Amino acid sequence: MTQDYKIYGAELSPYSVKVRSFFRFKKIPHKWIIRNQSNAKDFQKFARLPIVPLVVTPDLQGLQDSTPIMDYFEENYPEIKTNPERQPLNFLSYLLEEYSDEWGNKQMFHYRWKDKVDQKSAALRIAENNLPTYIKYLPIVNSIMKNQASKIIQNRMSQRLWVIGSNEVTENQICDSYEELLSLLEAHLSERTYIFGERPSFADFGLWGQIYNSWTDPTPRKFIEKKYKGMLPWINEMMDPKMKGDFEVWETLSSTLMPILKEQVGKVFLPWSDAVTKSMEKESDEVSILIKGKEFTHSLGGPQKYHVKSLKVLRNRFQEIKDQEDLKDILSEANCLEYLIT
Repeated sequence: MTQDYKIYGAELSPYSVKVRSFFRFKKIPHKWIIRNQSNAKDFQKFARLPIVPLVVTPDLQGLQDSTPIMDYFEENYPEIKTNPERQPLNFLSYLLEEYSDEWGNKQMFHYRWKDKVDQKSAALRIAENNLPTYIKYLPIVNSIMKNQASKIIQNRMSQRLWVIGSNEVTENQICDSYEELLSLLEAHLSERTYIFGERPSFADFGLWGQIYNSWTDPTPRKFIEKKYKGMLPWINEMMDPKMKGDFEVWETLSSTLMPILKEQVGKVFLPWSDAVTKSMEKESDEVSILIKGKEFTHSLGGPQKYHVKSLKVLRNRFQEIKDQEDLKDILSEANCLEYLIT
């Protein structure tokens, strides 16, 4: 009898729901476990870092970091492919996934912790998930403890916008980039179920994790449902994605996918990621770069090392590709190539 994998995660974690959606599509037996105080000891047995998601295998290995988790299961559960196997789509899928993990998270995090209505909503949901199970059977105590915990969470998280580079200089660009992404992605998805056709890819799981989480917050939910209604079928579909057909080819995708690659990856994400890497190498205290003609400046701290690692992984993936000719043409047109050649 096949034993289930365990996914320790949180509904408000884009990386957790990303992995859960991936497992659902690949039909990998699993148990979704909300990470909270009641399972803290079990979590700590297998987690190297205090972050979700954590996947625990039947032979008691702990796996963390959403992209390596998906890489591992893509290799070990090859029956249902979730990434285009051929270039250039394979690399483009990884590229969009990294965009979502590193830049898309800025968009989600900014909206969640900038305005009080969103802060309160997220803090209350986090507090509720983290209360001991028995407290939920004591309504008055539950309400008091949830409100106390949510105030602590709201105060702490609203002070951490600097971590994702959100400040008075950058906040408008983060918001503008999010709305541009939604507009371009809505147009692209109007012709297909998923980003690369009729089956989901790493790009879908990554982008959906951030956008779905953003959609659960009051402010983004309002403008998504008012201005970008075409996104809703995809948001709902990716909760439990199903194979509807096959991947397309670049020629049928290019007219609506190229604008996303060019405007969001080539003009925003990769220039910023490259600038962060160079600033970190110089041991600078901040990064400053012009993005689409506007200053984008923020302080550098511990979390920025993940962005450096992300760009290095992308560059390594690109270098490992044997036949780069068609991919190079696409990346060059999308203003991406110069940032991937080392």
